[in-house]
Amino acid sequence: MEQLEHANNTELIAKLTGKLAAEALLKQYGGLTNLAQASFDELQMVKGIGQSKAAAVKSAFLLAQRLSRESYAEAPIIDTPERIADLLREQNRPYTVENLQVLFLNTRRRLIGMQVLTQGTLDTLLVAPREVFHSAIVRRAAAIALAHNHPSGDPSPSEADIKVTRDLIRAGQLLKIEVVDHVILGRCTNERPCDFVSLRQLGYFSAA
Repeated sequence: MEQLEHANNTELIAKLTGKLAAEALLKQYGGLTNLAQASFDELQMVKGIGQSKAAAVKSAFLLAQRLSRESYAEAPIIDTPERIADLLREQNRPYTVENLQVLFLNTRRRLIGMQVLTQGTLDTLLVAPREVFHSAIVRRAAAIALAHNHPSGDPSPSEADIKVTRDLIRAGQLLKIEVVDHVILGRCTNERPCDFVSLRQLGYFSAA
């Protein structure tokens, strides 16, 4: 066990696929994020990866996603963008198109549910306020938090992201369901040490 804890990525993947296949996978995809995004069919195109090994790799990433959702003994409090990002980071890592997630919160900002509401293209999400708030009303949520991923890795908000957020804030005000934040998830780089942005922190909520 101690040896596994100190193993590098190639050594860990080799436990699933064998050393040569693990080396081929990381050479092909460069790192865990791109590997997690690879489809079942794409994995099998790598030398040494058949159906069983491809299934083992996909299963490992799916288990990691589920573990990240089960790591709280009680419903987490969602009151900062950091907590939103921590909750959703692993789930969003494999996505190759934009996915909008809505977190439903009670009056104490504890999570009472989550829904992947809509899926877009590489850089576009289309969402209607009625779709968001119908689900919130059904769950009797006092507030919601929004999050979506940018497959490009750059979490900077687009004009469309800002417009959708402002439309949802206004709709929530009419329904008395607060939109607490909209977090966009990307990837860290040397120039960008944080892998997400908060539209509230950027000041877009005050202008809504």
